[in-house]
Amino acid sequence: MEIQEIKQRFGIIGNSPLLNRAIDIANQVAPTDISVLITGESGSGKEVFSHIIHQMSPRKHGPFIAVNCGAIPEGTIDSELFGHEKGAYTGAVGERKGYFETVNGGTIFLDEIAEMPLGTQARLLRVLESGQYIKVGSSKVEKTNVRVIAATNVDVYDAVKSGKFREDLYYRLNTVPLRIPPLRDRKEDVFLLFRKFTSDFTDKYRTPPILLDDEAQQVLVNYSWPGNIRQLKNMAEQLAVLERDRTITAQTLLSYIPAESARNLPMRVENQPKEDFSERDILYKVLFDMKRDMVELKKLVAEIIEHGGVSINHSSQTLNQLYRDIEIPGSNEQQFTLQKPVINSNNNNINTNPYNITQDAEEVEESLSLIDKESDLIRKALKKHKGKRKLAANELGISERTLYRKIKELNL
Repeated sequence: MEIQEIKQRFGIIGNSPLLNRAIDIANQVAPTDISVLITGESGSGKEVFSHIIHQMSPRKHGPFIAVNCGAIPEGTIDSELFGHEKGAYTGAVGERKGYFETVNGGTIFLDEIAEMPLGTQARLLRVLESGQYIKVGSSKVEKTNVRVIAATNVDVYDAVKSGKFREDLYYRLNTVPLRIPPLRDRKEDVFLLFRKFTSDFTDKYRTPPILLDDEAQQVLVNYSWPGNIRQLKNMAEQLAVLERDRTITAQTLLSYIPAESARNLPMRVENQPKEDFSERDILYKVLFDMKRDMVELKKLVAEIIEHGGVSINHSSQTLNQLYRDIEIPGSNEQQFTLQKPVINSNNNNINTNPYNITQDAEEVEESLSLIDKESDLIRKALKKHKGKRKLAANELGISERTLYRKIKELNL
């Protein structure tokens, strides 16, 4: 069947190439019995495509049922899908047929498949591979002949990596992936859909036709529509019922867009820098933070020199701790020289001139060569961890592979 005929039969509106491609894939896969995974944002029309696949398949005369996996409680989803025996659990007063038994010979559409519990996923995988299942509370193996079409509005592969979705089930369902484009990628279809919806609702409620001025049409087309077709349809219905002035302006249209979605409207931003936190940026930040700490240390030393009457115990503990904790990467005598003071335990004061700070400490600018800093940091990390690259890489916040590459590049 041609794409245009499919659109007329199932009431699909639009001429977007992405939409036409999705319809073409559904048309090609429909005559087969393989599983299909439909992906797309909420409200983009995934269930419509499940009907297309079923109605154009040899199972079109068999039953069709749509099940929202996210709407069924975890404790009862096995019973809903596979049925249960009498007394299988508290409240099971009689035997119950599950969807896979009821829809035998037809098609079952599992919407929001990513919300299915892991235990139920294992049962579903067995049905897909062998057509066998066991009712809750039974030991008898049942057979079914059902085609499974699944859909989700999340990235299932991310769920696989996080351990929330079985990898084997993902590959079993994803035999033929079918992506439904969001409305923001079908800008040429937005006004056609809006005109169809408003026409239907004005006929339904016997109200005058709705018209959009030029600015309102631009707002309609350029809005990102996070709720997709469902959101557009709801807005058309509201306008058809509530607006007394049947010529809609841009200001009126904006009043129907949720306040939190205002950021989804297009805006022109010039010369906005793009954030990109690379290794170099992180190293620069670390180095500048260390330089700032050194300035604070200089201030502390100056205050100690200026106020000579400091308790011996307090001063010795504080200064010794500073020397243990603070390391100056890449420093040399020409840039900054700090000698550890000798604290005399026989008097109550620290030597009024215990530090030798070169006069040009504020005049000579510290070297900010990235290569020098990288080399120094890597050497110190390796020395600290006695040459163990894995521990040194963790200390530096980079991967062991990156550390190995840096060692080769810098000839360390």
